[in-house]
Amino acid sequence: MRIVFKTNYMQDIRPWKDGYQLCLYLILLVVVAVAPWWLDDFYLGELTNVLIWAVAGLGLMVLTGHTGQVSLGHAAFLAFGCYANVILIEAGVPFLIAFPLAGVLTGIAGVTVAIPALRLHGIYLAIFTMALSILMDDVIVLAEPLTGGVAGKYLGGVEILGHLVDRWATPVQFFWLVLGVVVLVTLGYINLLRAPLGRSFIAVRDSEVSAQAMGVDIARTKMISFALSCAVTGWAGALMGMYAGAFNNESFNVLISIQLLMMIVIGGLGSIHGAFLGAVIIGFLPQFLSISKEYFGALLGGNTVAIPGLEFGVFGMILIAFILFEPMGMYGRWLKIRTWFELFPFYRKDMFKRQKSYLKTERLR
Repeated sequence: MRIVFKTNYMQDIRPWKDGYQLCLYLILLVVVAVAPWWLDDFYLGELTNVLIWAVAGLGLMVLTGHTGQVSLGHAAFLAFGCYANVILIEAGVPFLIAFPLAGVLTGIAGVTVAIPALRLHGIYLAIFTMALSILMDDVIVLAEPLTGGVAGKYLGGVEILGHLVDRWATPVQFFWLVLGVVVLVTLGYINLLRAPLGRSFIAVRDSEVSAQAMGVDIARTKMISFALSCAVTGWAGALMGMYAGAFNNESFNVLISIQLLMMIVIGGLGSIHGAFLGAVIIGFLPQFLSISKEYFGALLGGNTVAIPGLEFGVFGMILIAFILFEPMGMYGRWLKIRTWFELFPFYRKDMFKRQKSYLKTERLR
């Protein structure tokens, strides 16, 4: 049994509960940082894709996981950040300025969306944001002088302090760029949850009536949540554009929004770890299915057959399984395993029994 004894009040708001946990995170960071030395270019690209999805998951986690506002339209903000980044670079703005500015502009766009969405809850908010994602497709086509319309845009390498960073030409440098963004966004997220604003997000998620009774400005909190969520999502969209190289209006469709929401549900809502665990599933699942088809094809002595929709079908089955058997996601399952080892032999089976998470005042929302 391992128990952390608290000796001062600052331990409750530290980013990590003790030095042991900090060492584990640092070891993990070092292992990922040296990935170019133990992975080839193909798997390094897949790891880079996972990290980009993790940034997008962190963006949606702010809004859905910690503020309780369901969004099915974050593909629109991925597209906004992607196109904003490319347009600024084409206008001659250096990447180190264009990239942060693309996130800021996406955050401002999120605020404009939040204003009419403040009175919506639950399924109504989800439908509103889904309509926004569908509408973004037409906006990109109509704004052809800026976005390239159906033909789309192409973004090659960018210059950062005199060094070329390109997905294909210099995959190692691009990986380190993405890893740096992931580290900065994660540290910012951790500190956000420690701040009063982050605690206000959680209070609004749990009960708007109770949060308002404690003095939380509901409208202001939701608006800030939308802004921060969209800004982080915009940075992820900019990285996705650089990763893909070429993109058009079909690159950020509504299926991306649904996939992103399913990702954080499978990973674990309300936790930073859940965004990363879900990104691992969504990033490596296509390659796993491809390798599995080749393996079974060789084993059975036949040719591999492409099955349309196989990836989304398997992903949907995984989601159903988690909703039925582990609603807390992969991170929730890990918490139960860790708690079992920490409390053994005093662990109780009903310790994580699901409770009603709403008040009578919240039932009609």
